[in-house]
Amino acid sequence: MTTNELSEEALQLIAGRFRLLAEPTRLRILHTLGDKEMSVSKLVSATGANQANVSKHLGVLLEGGIVTRRKDGLTANYRVTDETIFDLCDLVCTRLKDQLEKRKRALTNIF
Repeated sequence: MTTNELSEEALQLIAGRFRLLAEPTRLRILHTLGDKEMSVSKLVSATGANQANVSKHLGVLLEGGIVTRRKDGLTANYRVTDETIFDLCDLVCTRLKDQLEKRKRALTNIF
């Protein structure tokens, strides 16, 4: 199915997935989690964000199906469940790196 064949509903779902990743704090949380399970307090320490902010963004990621939560007594532990997110981030990072290198070469040729 090509982009031209996508239904409005499919386009809305895709846009929603990208919106989940369009916030730097969420990307930082996902990068910090990687393939580990971590508590909110450990994520707060690792990301430097405050507890309320980390909890808010974890809630958004949980609702979006990107992370899962496991309760351990009073502690909530989070883990990435949709690892395709990392493939997407790697793809974007590789493309950005290529573009930056191309710009750098172009600027070097000017000066």
